[in-house]
Amino acid sequence: MPVAALHPLPAVVGGAGRRGVRRRARFGLRASSLDSSAAAVTTVPNGVTGAPVERKARVEEDAAAVKEEGGKKRGLEALYDDGFGGVTVKDYFAAAKAVSRDDGGPPRWFSPIECGRPAVDDAPLLLFLPGMDGVGMGLILHHKSLGKVFEVRCLHIPVNDRTPFEGLLQTVENTIKHEHDLSPNRPIYVVGDSFGGCLAVAVAARNPQIDLVLILVNPATSFPKTPLQPILPLLESMPSEFHVTVPYLLSFVMGDPLKMASVSIENNLSPPETLQKLSDSLTSMLPLLSELADIIPRDTLLWKLKLLKTGAAYANSRLHAVKAEVLLLASGNDNLLPSGDEADRLFKALKNCRVRYFKDNGHTLLLEDGVNLLSVIKGVNMYRCRRQRDFVTDYLPPTLSEFKKTFDEDHKLFHLALSPVMMSTLKNGKIVHGLSGIPDQGPVLFVGYHALLGIELSPLYEEFLRQKKTIVRGMAHPILFGTKFESSRQELPRVDTVSMYGGLPVTPINMYRLFERNEFVLLYPGGVREALHRKGEEYRLFWPNQPEFVRMAARFGVTVIPFGCVGEDDVLELVLDYNDQKNIPGLGEWIESINKEAERVRDSVKGEDGNQDVYVPALLPKVPGRFYYLFGKPIEMKGMNNLVRDRKSANDVYLRIKSEVEEIMSYLKRKREEDPYRSIAQRALYQATWGISSQVPTFEP
Repeated sequence: MPVAALHPLPAVVGGAGRRGVRRRARFGLRASSLDSSAAAVTTVPNGVTGAPVERKARVEEDAAAVKEEGGKKRGLEALYDDGFGGVTVKDYFAAAKAVSRDDGGPPRWFSPIECGRPAVDDAPLLLFLPGMDGVGMGLILHHKSLGKVFEVRCLHIPVNDRTPFEGLLQTVENTIKHEHDLSPNRPIYVVGDSFGGCLAVAVAARNPQIDLVLILVNPATSFPKTPLQPILPLLESMPSEFHVTVPYLLSFVMGDPLKMASVSIENNLSPPETLQKLSDSLTSMLPLLSELADIIPRDTLLWKLKLLKTGAAYANSRLHAVKAEVLLLASGNDNLLPSGDEADRLFKALKNCRVRYFKDNGHTLLLEDGVNLLSVIKGVNMYRCRRQRDFVTDYLPPTLSEFKKTFDEDHKLFHLALSPVMMSTLKNGKIVHGLSGIPDQGPVLFVGYHALLGIELSPLYEEFLRQKKTIVRGMAHPILFGTKFESSRQELPRVDTVSMYGGLPVTPINMYRLFERNEFVLLYPGGVREALHRKGEEYRLFWPNQPEFVRMAARFGVTVIPFGCVGEDDVLELVLDYNDQKNIPGLGEWIESINKEAERVRDSVKGEDGNQDVYVPALLPKVPGRFYYLFGKPIEMKGMNNLVRDRKSANDVYLRIKSEVEEIMSYLKRKREEDPYRSIAQRALYQATWGISSQVPTFEP
């Protein structure tokens, strides 16, 4: 992988000099023969990079291109190839060794070549602050995926550089201030890995007026409590001839070797093939550990330890001044730092901090298998291009690697057990297998029944992406996107997946803007009351007497498709419902308290349909039956503008849609009795005969 030279620019004075910097910055990014994966961003002596000038010119070019194309902005399609999973830890060692060759220069920024140019307009800047190695290649597994949606720049600290913490802080701060001056309305993302986390916290504390988003990965703010404290004096007194043993010692505490070796190993291999691949990867990785002696020589290591001590003290003394949005990624198996306990502390100390906890990962989280940084950012809804996140325009579609991870790995057994049947209705009223009855162009509004806990959503998302490459934007209760009930040991929750696949808060303005952009929208008028129904209420609709979505659909000429889904009663049994739990001392008070704190929906609706209280139902799994979906005949709202003002006519259409959903579910409940493969035993026998990936037949519609 080619690397561009890391070269400093001379100081510049005056306006003509600024234009000269622009020319050199634009054309000075030359590739060299080094085998690594970085590209240059130039540095002037005061620490301000020359690349921001290039970035400003690029922003101007993008704006001009948008204007030429009639205002249409660039974006990403569903299931685009983000390149994640094609790079391994061996590539990190090769790249780190190449860029660690000391040239006597100062700390500087570089832009990895493989990041390329962002595929979205107005992409924010992402600055990576490295850990103890200092080479700046710690994001190498994520360069391609992040480069699609960020302008990525990494800090490189030469191996023999002895810039103190305050000097490094000044370099980062100067760059951030310069970038902010160029684009004051855009956020700047700062990813701080280990030691870089101390730098990130410090620069945020000193610049509360700048819109920063901090992503702290096992930050070294916990360095005073490291379990290695007893052996640090031994490292200082170790004879120089034994310095080659230091990397081997570090390798066993910095990361999980198995997870690092598992990167890029396919998950669909047989157990013997997986074991062989893992063995080969481990065998090839062990000799590379000796190269850590070149990346972190003994003297450099001792200097870095002093930097860690200084940086941790500086950052910890200024936690109260951090106003930035913070995402903390903490490993539960970190042998270098007590990152789990540090997550507990920072979660309380920082004003706007969220945590995602990886209990089985080690210190080098970004170099380990199963961690996709972009997916985490998307899941917590922290990607934005302006000061406030816009759930409509800032949404990034799922990538091919995310789709495979979710549906070919995480949800594979669940979908295999449910064996969902998808059917749709053509314009002539004929019911067919598959989704051919669904229009290819939006705007489209799906309106239907919300099954218990929204169990029907995952197969629905999968089939629309697999069959039509279509993202369905699901309107959901705002509580799913809030942070009040998160904890400092929050593992990747299901709601992160909902956000990744298009979920957003149900509000009139969000629906309006989705229709305006010709999106496919999913609405459950029954809301939480339907998804958290009581015993004996399965397949009952709890729709309010408010036909507002019909009037909005008519305004935009939306195609409305009523749909139904049955099968929850074949999968789950509701043991303790809302009424049961309200009568349990302590539990009833807890339900009442969380609903007081949660954002309310439909407070104006009276009766049981307006009861949108949230609770956690107690469930027992059943031997799974099968899920059946039917999308009804499309209702064209184009040319029905009279519904916008005629409430009576709008209500008639609303009642018609509701009636069709009820008829669809009655049809499915009746027809599933004709399915010879409704039982999981019959489906298992069929797939044992014809293959696990074969489509199990069902009834004829």
